[in-house]
Amino acid sequence: MAPPVFRFRSRTQEEFRLEGERVYLRHPVIGDYAEWSKLRAASRAFLEPWEPRWPEDDLTRTAYRYRVRRYDADREAGLALALFVFQKSSGRLVGGVTLGAIRRGAAECCSLGYWMGEPHAGKGVMTDALKCLIPHVFERMRLHRIEAACIPDNQRSQRLLEKAGFRREGYLNGYLKINGAWRDHLLYALIAEDWQSMHAKGSGSGG
Repeated sequence: MAPPVFRFRSRTQEEFRLEGERVYLRHPVIGDYAEWSKLRAASRAFLEPWEPRWPEDDLTRTAYRYRVRRYDADREAGLALALFVFQKSSGRLVGGVTLGAIRRGAAECCSLGYWMGEPHAGKGVMTDALKCLIPHVFERMRLHRIEAACIPDNQRSQRLLEKAGFRREGYLNGYLKINGAWRDHLLYALIAEDWQSMHAKGSGSGG
């Protein structure tokens, strides 16, 4: 099968949108607060084992406003790109992805992070999101390498990354403080040449 078609629109920041088969990605805005806070609250027990400890005020409107301002500032500075993932059929928020630690010059690299609301997990939604995000990273942002790290017992995350073409490169001792404890992580990466090779094979098999 040929890879999914994605469209890139950026006449203004508000119109930025990446589209996959079942989802679309765009910048978070203040107006997303009610839906974001509801989804995060309902998914808290599901998400906490894999994320840094949530601040006490994490789900408040004030904290969310600060979060969006930080997203905007980091994007404008070229340091990170945070996007929310929405279901095309319903327009509902289902999760988020972040390209952080963007490094230019000799590195041309970024770090991938993601979260999915519990009701939508395990349904291939994040796989679709990565299928439209990865071409943007390599073709539009012109980065060369995407890194991702996951806790060794997070098998769902490992399957997601491997399905997207990432290779396991190493083991990181005490890499990140997750839910209050320093946790080891597996390091995965995808480089532009490998993605281009997979993309070419996919296009060729579409006949």
